[in-house]
Amino acid sequence: MGPLSGVKVIEFAGIGPGPFCAMMLSDMGAEVIRIDRKGEKRFGRLDITSRGRRSVALNLKHPEGVRTALKLIEKSDALIEGFRPGVMERLGLGPEECLKCNPRIVYGRMTGWGQYGPLSNSAGHDINYIALTGALYSIGRPSEPPVPPLNLVGDFGGGAMMLAFGLVCGLLEARTSGVGQVVDAAMTDGASLLMTMIYAYKAKGLWSNKRGTNRFDGGAHFYDTYECADGKYVSIAAYEPQFYDLFLKTCGIGDPIFEAQMDVAKWPELKRKLSQLFKTKTREEWCAIMEGTDICFAPVLDMDEAPKHPHNQARETFIEIDGVIQPAPAPRFSRTPPEVQGPPPLAGEHNESVLSNFGFTKGEIDQLREDGVI
Repeated sequence: MGPLSGVKVIEFAGIGPGPFCAMMLSDMGAEVIRIDRKGEKRFGRLDITSRGRRSVALNLKHPEGVRTALKLIEKSDALIEGFRPGVMERLGLGPEECLKCNPRIVYGRMTGWGQYGPLSNSAGHDINYIALTGALYSIGRPSEPPVPPLNLVGDFGGGAMMLAFGLVCGLLEARTSGVGQVVDAAMTDGASLLMTMIYAYKAKGLWSNKRGTNRFDGGAHFYDTYECADGKYVSIAAYEPQFYDLFLKTCGIGDPIFEAQMDVAKWPELKRKLSQLFKTKTREEWCAIMEGTDICFAPVLDMDEAPKHPHNQARETFIEIDGVIQPAPAPRFSRTPPEVQGPPPLAGEHNESVLSNFGFTKGEIDQLREDGVI
């Protein structure tokens, strides 16, 4: 039923952003076939980012394994791989070979540094990629080291989501041209793109390189988190004047110093005063006062609390599959709703069904098994 129903995607098993991208496409209705390494051991049903696809385990060091992969690619619309530049070429599964057997294939490449550039063949992780873009430097408190924002900015926001966007763009273009192409998704490029608004603020003179002193990085008193009497936290983002005025009125703040909302020099003192105020009540008490208003307020929930919040429950933002709590597919569609197509597969779990669906005969499948390819 999803908007990508009918699209076939081949995913070469990897870690991090590649599987997340494939999960997003599967959630939207695409048929995703993951090619695992023969003998691969995974986390099984708990590997949430592997949900919603079928798995074929191939020995890609065997010529028949490569030929089998190419036969699957021949009947697919898109491909996802997340190896270092050159690895797929050495396997005989690079873009040239794949486009030769299927000129319409959209070949998605997920790397940290990109397919070319001085660092393209170096190892790295999310924190390194976002360090190169200005994003990591900008996150943290004054006079403290930058804070890694989990691996959300590089791996998933700048990587997986950019690759998913690129693949869908490529698929749309291929419908018109009849010709596929390569999508070079680099986490450095994607994380840089996510910083566009911050670079715009800097160009306007509204953003300082001094970490933790700006309006959206915790420098402003009206845009930060505060500890409550019970040791839990709340978030405030009363940025616009009308929301800020409502915040002051609701909290009973009458100190005239708070009238200078955008006076950067006064922000440290205003933050100290708000810190003292928020410690006078528990998080639940502050929620009763401000949640659901235009103050721009929310409690800071942990991963056990978030699925139980009434708003998340009303929207079914989290779902449970086989006893595993996990985020639901997003975004929502009015006519072609996305859904999780199934639990994470075991490596090679669908060898026979997938190969049969792609036109392999029983005899050919038996031969592949006898040759040690599957």
